Amino acid sequence: MKKLKLISTGKSKSLYTTDHHSQLVMEFRNDISAFNAVKLDNLAGKGQVNNDINTYLMNFLTQQGIKTHLIERVGPQDVIVKSLKMIPLEAVVRNYAAGSLCKRYGIAQGLALQPPLFEFFLKNDALGDPILRDEHILSFGFATEQDMDEIKKTSLLINDLLVPLFKQAGFWLVDFKLEFGRDNEGKLVLADELSPDGCRIWDATTQEIFDKDRFRQDLGLVIEHYQAVAKRLGIEASASS
Repeated sequence: MKKLKLISTGKSKSLYTTDHHSQLVMEFRNDISAFNAVKLDNLAGKGQVNNDINTYLMNFLTQQGIKTHLIERVGPQDVIVKSLKMIPLEAVVRNYAAGSLCKRYGIAQGLALQPPLFEFFLKNDALGDPILRDEHILSFGFATEQDMDEIKKTSLLINDLLVPLFKQAGFWLVDFKLEFGRDNEGKLVLADELSPDGCRIWDATTQEIFDKDRFRQDLGLVIEHYQAVAKRLGIEASASS
């Protein structure tokens, strides 16, 4: 399946139409950004390793009964995905305190959150992806009550599935971001990606960082740590070729 028309370019991925009206090609680029694209770079191999990890995790979730937009991997940096009507929300699940949560509430980094904390944010780069209350979402018409209920339930189920998977690999899944859309049958479908770009992943013993915070905090060896995530999850390097 060939890429036809570029229809969307985000911070690290691009979407192209195909000759199938309900399918798109999603390209994982080597671009990396932080602080709402104030800090930018291009890291060789990033698109490929993120595609490795995302394909593995999406396939794992599919096997557990979660509907995802992933159809097929077709290249080192490309996958075919379903075309969806996207819901303009980001769902964040937090198992440990980190990042903006600590800044907002003065919570100590690394605090275990029991139960896991679920939050909605508006997907809008120009506004800095502000946090939303349920009342905001309903009053502003960003989503329906059914959307919110389904997204929260599905996000927490995904968390229940991923936390043991990462634990087995010696990691804490600190937090992660999810995006959802509806297919042409109105079914809720997990979209976007699951990779170290959108997840915080720490070593379970040392709390060493293995995610995009390495880029945010100028820790270096970003790709090497992404590749280590793939290796410890059991993803074969040959899957990239």
